Amino acid sequence: MPVFPFHTWQPDTYTTAPTGGTMLLSGIMLKMGVYGVIRWMVPLAPEAMHDLAPVFIILAVIGIVYASIIAVKQTDLKRLIAYSSIAHVGLIAAGVMVWNKAGLQGGLIQMLNHGINVVGLFFVVDMIERRLGTRSLYDMGGIAKSAPKFAALFMIVMLGSVAVPLTNGFPGEFLLLNGVWSYNFWLGAVAGLTIIFGAVYMLRAYGLVVFGEANAETAKFEDVQTNEWIVLGVIATLVVVLGFFPGLVLHLTDGSVNRILGTVQF
Repeated sequence: MPVFPFHTWQPDTYTTAPTGGTMLLSGIMLKMGVYGVIRWMVPLAPEAMHDLAPVFIILAVIGIVYASIIAVKQTDLKRLIAYSSIAHVGLIAAGVMVWNKAGLQGGLIQMLNHGINVVGLFFVVDMIERRLGTRSLYDMGGIAKSAPKFAALFMIVMLGSVAVPLTNGFPGEFLLLNGVWSYNFWLGAVAGLTIIFGAVYMLRAYGLVVFGEANAETAKFEDVQTNEWIVLGVIATLVVVLGFFPGLVLHLTDGSVNRILGTVQF
């Protein structure tokens, strides 16, 4: 897991890897660390986890703020999303490590939802880079005028990443923050900054990409093609459906969460 200070591999890897590799890493492989915590680390070493959990949770919360601040300063869109991923996974890690039902349920659903959102965001970056030949936010602008469908689909995925209510990111982040808050008020308050910072860097990036004056390149930006429409359309649909009906996932995980919490108690 890219939790501070063991996170430095992630931004460089995400930025330099081909888009397909980045999607695989961010959407699937990144969650294997969290899965390992839930299925192996805690059940095999519950006493050690009990003693060291405060350290792990504090590092995860530090990573949320640290990565979010760096994301705000990024001009490379792909690198910005890489740092945002560190912040989101930091919250997932903190929620899982508090080892209560809200945190564990939130971690499980957010592992799924973060994978959906981050794959959608990196697909958007790939579309932009293929059309414009750049990932610099300052070389973009005005894309909504020439590609309104792209702008609308990008907005839905972006709102899911920000965890706006009725998008898929909201139920998981709400449960995670509830879990951390129940564990420690101050840590919960600091972890809650992820929502504020997330809105800052994602809305800033969206505004620089989509709005403003078009330049010579963005004025010719091609709208979504059929294959791109299918991919982004499926992702955008999942963002909305899982935002309206999070119970589809929570009901599936409820029994397992109750069993593991009943088996492994601190």
